[in-house]
Amino acid sequence: MKNLRNFVIIAHIDHGKSTLADRMLQHTGTISERDFQNQMLDSMDLERERGITIKSHAIQMDYKHTDGEKYRLNLIDTPGHVDFSYEVSRSIAAAEGALLVVDASQGIQAQTIANLYMAIDHDLEIVPVLNKMDLEAAQPEEVKDQIVDLIGCERDDIVEASAKTGLGTQEIFNAIIDRIPNPSGDPQKPLQAMVFDSVYNSYRGVVVYFRIYDGILKPGDKLKFVNSEKTYDAEEIGILRLKQIPKQKMEAGDVGYLISGIKTSKDIKVGDTITHVENPCKNIVSGFEESKPMVYAGVYPIDTDDYEELRNSLEKLQLNDASLAFEPESSMALGFGFRCGFLGMLHMEIVQERLDREFDMGVITTVPNVSYKVFTTDKEVIEVHNPSGLPEPTLVDHIEEPIIHAQIITKEATVGQIMKLCIDKRGALKNQVYLTADRVELTFDMPLSEVVFDFYDKLKSISRGYASLDYYTKGYQTARLVRLDILINGEQVDALSTLTHFDNAYGIGRKMCQRLKELIPRQQFDIAIQAAIGTKIIARETVKAVRKDVTAKCYGGDITRKRKLLEKQKKGKKRMRQVGNVEIPQKAFMQVLKMD
Repeated sequence: MKNLRNFVIIAHIDHGKSTLADRMLQHTGTISERDFQNQMLDSMDLERERGITIKSHAIQMDYKHTDGEKYRLNLIDTPGHVDFSYEVSRSIAAAEGALLVVDASQGIQAQTIANLYMAIDHDLEIVPVLNKMDLEAAQPEEVKDQIVDLIGCERDDIVEASAKTGLGTQEIFNAIIDRIPNPSGDPQKPLQAMVFDSVYNSYRGVVVYFRIYDGILKPGDKLKFVNSEKTYDAEEIGILRLKQIPKQKMEAGDVGYLISGIKTSKDIKVGDTITHVENPCKNIVSGFEESKPMVYAGVYPIDTDDYEELRNSLEKLQLNDASLAFEPESSMALGFGFRCGFLGMLHMEIVQERLDREFDMGVITTVPNVSYKVFTTDKEVIEVHNPSGLPEPTLVDHIEEPIIHAQIITKEATVGQIMKLCIDKRGALKNQVYLTADRVELTFDMPLSEVVFDFYDKLKSISRGYASLDYYTKGYQTARLVRLDILINGEQVDALSTLTHFDNAYGIGRKMCQRLKELIPRQQFDIAIQAAIGTKIIARETVKAVRKDVTAKCYGGDITRKRKLLEKQKKGKKRMRQVGNVEIPQKAFMQVLKMD
């Protein structure tokens, strides 16, 4: 065990984590040059296309140190985006050390700080790495000052590297072996292992990724999952290389995979403890906290017959993405579907894409909402994720919405515009600190509902991509919220209802009506599209009727002939308006929900 090291790579988005992992795999000869491709550990097509890491990936390397000793290194590459910070917390729980990668041209960003604090909370040894030293824009001295201020390390402890050119790779390995402690565990004690990820394989059932803290695991052992209280036989265990390599024995400190014929996804929970049936361990591993969804949206199959298939797809996806939560719900307009909880808008987009690619499920998502607390006049507290769950206005005492504490780090030139953006989003400035002459940290308290939609995109475009954002939830505060309904021909369409702040309701209602006017096909009668708060209509658009020229065949003769035909048409239109029914095309739902 003294020649074993478990470590994670953490950093802000695009600071070069995955590229650094590539260099390390090449340096240790884990991958032959023939099989090599960039972003080797990003195995999903989606990750390659977008150039981001979505899942954490573990891989084992054999490294021969300059002193002749052989070491086994378990590397876990993690995502950098705020929406996937839950993945990072799981990986950190399985390691003893972390490489903190900082871009030499951009310096420390908000997510760097957030991930660093998470690692320090778990008592990980931090090895700071200054990446992208080959860039002309690199400012190594300034950025080193920032790192020293943040971690309080010595300047000489910072490893200079360039993942692109391979500079400093050897120094990084030396730092991992010299500074990161080997796992402390006792192979003689009863087995105690923690599940930190799982994935569904259609041939072999659920594959569990685990980290052993104490004890020894062999194929054929009878295992118990403590939380779900299920028992299984270990059919196959092994280590994670590019392919899974079976082993006959694994002991304390090892990271690997387990296949034991688990068929249903409900039986396995990330963060669960694995132990032997005969000789169980006394206490369970204190894993990481449950993830809390920030954004809720309805997910419905385009074809209502696919409801059960959608349920199966979501369950399999939940195995691989423990931060996804869902429960059944139904809607008048869209039929049966699920209310899903996501960590953010990017997470929601990725889940939609993965459903489409991995399970061939086309879905419609309703307007995203955050969860509100509704205090009724009977002193009850109801948690509402869905506009239809809001009680009647007469029964509501007050509503509270979630507040976040947001840290934004930006260049000095764009501070004014970013402040205006945050204040427009009902934010309150709490603090403003100059980190260096031209870098500012702004701290705001803002409603989560305002940040959910397009805040991140706007922040990036205002700051030309420089600003970085990190946030955590801070609690609830009273807000003046209303339910905005969309009526088509006097009938409410529940899938388009939203909960929104009173100040924004008029603008949103107006935009939705204008958008629907373009999307709903014209009928033989006028269609009224209205936005309403309760019984008060706040915006209206009309889709004009398609009019047939009934007097075309009338030539010459008395005017009364024409009038008779027009009167007849008028009666027909009146009757049609009473019995007419407007179907909103699926395309219209998709378009309205993509509205800015």
